[in-house]
Amino acid sequence: MTTTINDSEQLLRHRPHGVEHPYAVSPDQRNPVLPEAGQPVRLGVVADPGVTDVTCEWVRWHGPDEASSTVLTLSRAVTDGADAAALAGGEGHLAEAQAEASTADGGGWEVVTEPVVAGASYRYRFHAVADDGRKDSTGWFEFVPARWVQGAGMLTLDAAQPHTAREDGNGPSTDGPHPAGGAAERLIDGSVEWLVADGTVHRARFALRLKPDEHVVGFGERFDAVDQRGRTLDAVVFEQYKAQGRHGRTYLPMPFAHVVSESGSGWGFHVRTSRRTWFDVGAATPERLVVEVALGGTADESVEVGMYHGSPSEVLAAFTDEVGRAEELPSWVFRLWASGNEWNTQRIVMERMDSHRDLDIPVGVVVIEAWSDEQTFAVFGEDVWPDPKAMVDELHDRGIKVILWQIPLLKTRHELGADVPDDAPVIAYGEELVRDGHAVLEADGTPYHNRGWWFPQSLMPDLSVQRTRDWWTDKRRYLVRDLGVDGFKTDGGEHAWGHDLRYADGRRGDEGNNLYPVHYARAYGDLLRSEGKAPVTFSRAGFTGSQAHGVFWAGDEDSTWEAFRSSVIAGITASACGIVYWGWDLAGFSGDVPDPELYLRAAGAACFMPIMQYHSEFHHHEPPLRDRTPWNVAERTGDQRVVPVFRRFAHLRERMVDYLAEQARIAIDDGRPLMRGLFVDHPRDPAVWRYPLQFQLGDSLLVVPVVEPGVEDVVAYLPEGEWVDVWRDVRHTGAAEVTLPAPIDQPPVLCRAEHWPALKEVFAPE
Repeated sequence: MTTTINDSEQLLRHRPHGVEHPYAVSPDQRNPVLPEAGQPVRLGVVADPGVTDVTCEWVRWHGPDEASSTVLTLSRAVTDGADAAALAGGEGHLAEAQAEASTADGGGWEVVTEPVVAGASYRYRFHAVADDGRKDSTGWFEFVPARWVQGAGMLTLDAAQPHTAREDGNGPSTDGPHPAGGAAERLIDGSVEWLVADGTVHRARFALRLKPDEHVVGFGERFDAVDQRGRTLDAVVFEQYKAQGRHGRTYLPMPFAHVVSESGSGWGFHVRTSRRTWFDVGAATPERLVVEVALGGTADESVEVGMYHGSPSEVLAAFTDEVGRAEELPSWVFRLWASGNEWNTQRIVMERMDSHRDLDIPVGVVVIEAWSDEQTFAVFGEDVWPDPKAMVDELHDRGIKVILWQIPLLKTRHELGADVPDDAPVIAYGEELVRDGHAVLEADGTPYHNRGWWFPQSLMPDLSVQRTRDWWTDKRRYLVRDLGVDGFKTDGGEHAWGHDLRYADGRRGDEGNNLYPVHYARAYGDLLRSEGKAPVTFSRAGFTGSQAHGVFWAGDEDSTWEAFRSSVIAGITASACGIVYWGWDLAGFSGDVPDPELYLRAAGAACFMPIMQYHSEFHHHEPPLRDRTPWNVAERTGDQRVVPVFRRFAHLRERMVDYLAEQARIAIDDGRPLMRGLFVDHPRDPAVWRYPLQFQLGDSLLVVPVVEPGVEDVVAYLPEGEWVDVWRDVRHTGAAEVTLPAPIDQPPVLCRAEHWPALKEVFAPE
């Protein structure tokens, strides 16, 4: 006899969707969540430590009156903490937290079924026996295997008017004439399929034709390659703590890409969805770009794809006309940004800014991260910030703008502990958030608690609607109005996990989660605008639509040459998708300080990127100091070149501000990237693809980042035209490879000859 016990004494937990980590299977999950006919199914449960035996009652229904039942025996799942730590990013306090969360459910049990059969339906439940004689059973779970079929939905390929191509499973048709290379020609006949289960449609997939000379760039900010041809990837907002390139994951995906043809007939596409998408970019079949799209699981589903034709600049202009372009920000964003996670007192912040002044290293922005009580991120801690208004005023007097860190979460007792009194502001704040309907909700209407490893179990405000955006930001308004803060680092927009979360704008999690960081940056931008400030937000997460909301950086990364290369790729790809204001933690922020060569090579490259900033990870104030300030790197490494060379870059950056502001204005007006791979201006030149890390900064400058150690000169490719070495005033003629000197204080940079007279003074010796 099976005993059912109350929730507090349950021995078993099974959730078909698990925790909904997009890249990992939870111990208590069914995998795949929606099994396809012919696939085996992994069934997992988490059991109480005292459980000694777990079985699964597995029932297959062949029809209304025909069923077969089997008892499956589960075995203990193996959880490897070392592997979890490696996947979490290796060394660092954030990696430790993620690894701990990854192994928290250590009592996992699992079994793999035989392949499921089309036309059948399945029910299953679990039974457990504990060492003290207790027994428990779960409720029943059901599913019908899915199959890929044709004709179950509508795919629309929306090209330049008046052309529209549609596919309903019976081959493409067109409304009106279409140009050569148009949408209907790109769609491969018979490739459109729909994943159907029990009469509902859950996914679509189709294939677009790729020609041999075409390269594919985009999909948001990507860290592994500029040209994604030959690769597989997806588009889902995710916090990959370090090693993004190695894992192929990103904070800022978009279901948009350029297809750049060496023949000149380029095009691009945008899957108009906020749900997850997957792409096989000629990996399985070289001439096919296969797109798979998650759908809503109803009987009537459709997919719309925007198609754009022309050069990369024309494609990007058309795309950003549709989804939004950046708003012009004040020129001070182009000065040096400085921060450190351990700058967590007023004294430390002012000491760091004093050192900048005393060493004559100009700085334009300080980002203060650990400024709050870490409960509400709305109130300065009084003990260590005795007079924040005076601090902000003094920094402004020095010409330094102030950015404060934020996160869209509110801690609960899970992290705060039982010692926090019931009348603590954070407790009242959380009660108000829930009581007044400002929280993201689970499917059952209870408040969602963050399922991720960072700020676990925190409440999350529902920023999909204006009333909650106003409620949340009004609690921070005094920071702008009374203290004069100039912007916000809108960190951590990746915490919405769950396909069936409920948002106040009517979306479920499967279509609302990717949009969360867009709403988040928008909320703080609106706050700043309402107080007469420019909407300077500084985000790492985003999605389609983020183009219109502030500044972005490439997220957390180690201080390695590999990470340096990945970050350059990230800047080129993010910019190719319409992100104008972009930067990175130069030379990485995690681990021990970078070696001086890496630090200065990274600083030299960052000097010629849209945003130049350094940052360092929290290290519990354990010596030796890990600040990425140039003087700390010099002291730690004993290399006396670091401060003077960094100083030279910082002064050069000051002289470049007017040029960068002008070029940002141009990028916003016509849709061209500010930081752009050579393919943007030279799509018909096949040689540019052999130099994927070179980029232009605006119309005039060509940058050749040095991303390997021990380099004294570099072989660079100069596209067609006349170019001038900015350090030597030497002219070169493209299209050709040239060998350029690369001393540590002179990163290879060239200027278009026709623009050199206007920029020559920027590079004049100091």
